[in-house]
Amino acid sequence: MIIEALFPEMCNLFGDVGNMRYLRQCLPDAEFIETAYGEKPAFAEQNVNLLYIGPSTENAQVKMIEALLPYGARLREMIENGTVILATGNAHEIFGRWIEDVRTGRVNGLDLLDFTVRRDMMHRTNGPVLGKFEGMDVLGFRATFTQTFPGENLPAFLQLQKGAGMNPKCKTEGICVGNFFGTYLLGPLLVLNPPFTKELIRRMGGPKEPVLAFETEVEDAYRERLKDFETKVKE
Repeated sequence: MIIEALFPEMCNLFGDVGNMRYLRQCLPDAEFIETAYGEKPAFAEQNVNLLYIGPSTENAQVKMIEALLPYGARLREMIENGTVILATGNAHEIFGRWIEDVRTGRVNGLDLLDFTVRRDMMHRTNGPVLGKFEGMDVLGFRATFTQTFPGENLPAFLQLQKGAGMNPKCKTEGICVGNFFGTYLLGPLLVLNPPFTKELIRRMGGPKEPVLAFETEVEDAYRERLKDFETKVKE
């Protein structure tokens, strides 16, 4: 199993590097590749079981779009063929049509998925989020200056139960196209949500019944946190 994390030196906000650190514990026999900015991605020349990219600054987003543009056709192929791609925080934004900053204007994205993004650095959305994915509860936290506006037929990741959606009029959170998962949720997502982490590992080609690192502890913490979200987080 091969897992590639893109640009970890830039995509390291909000402690989301914990997603890959946790997967290393869960999958000790897997090969982990960290591709730095300026290096040729491993996915360009070989298949990977998971491509991960985490949240970054706004300036880093522009650099990443420029770096990945030469591999746009390959990324589109991976999405269409079902390669598991996980983009947390604002990372999914680079895969869309464009990012429109209310002050500085538009930056074109990779144009691989049908959505646009609006950024307003004077208004930030913070708070817990709870939603449903294929019958399972998924929770996390959102901290962003942006809103995503999905195209009419773009599938969502979560059906929202509590917290903010992709934009004020949206009752869903994130994007799920095949095995592409784009979500604003932070946490780190994979540590907070053992049921989803197991599903991700299955989709990556792992065992049908994955055994997680510190499974008892993360599942106990998940159940306790879920109780808090269900009782204390506003609709």
